[in-house]
Amino acid sequence: MNGLNQKEEIFVLAFVVVSHGKFAQGVVDSSYMIFGPQEKVQVVTFQLDEEPEDLSKSLAAAVARFDADDQVLFLVDLWGGSPFNAASRIVAEHVDRMGLITGLNLPMLIEAYTVRDKPLNEVIAHLEETGKIGIKHLDLLQDSEKDEIL
Repeated sequence: MNGLNQKEEIFVLAFVVVSHGKFAQGVVDSSYMIFGPQEKVQVVTFQLDEEPEDLSKSLAAAVARFDADDQVLFLVDLWGGSPFNAASRIVAEHVDRMGLITGLNLPMLIEAYTVRDKPLNEVIAHLEETGKIGIKHLDLLQDSEKDEIL
């Protein structure tokens, strides 16, 4: 039957958005305002009154809300911080289906939504590349004015 009757599996990458303080919640809320509500997005925030063990438990609970075979990408605010350390331990135990990227920001999360139907390794590479070119500044000086300043 040439596979016409076979259902094609729809792939949707799951996200755990993690930060120090309420930053992750704010970024996710803002992304929903711009891109609309998304499925398979969990937010974990690390608060001042919490211990790293609390964070690890919250991350494990967030991952448990996804299907056992979901590919999961952790979007983390800062390399080397407690959220990164706790998430990286989880990823290390599931390298076949989990990944982690740091530098969380609103454009990154929105871009992640647009490519979440791609394999995890492709999404990570894409987000790294778009993150590098996504930082821009507003330059209001004309070329001739730049020369005068120099």
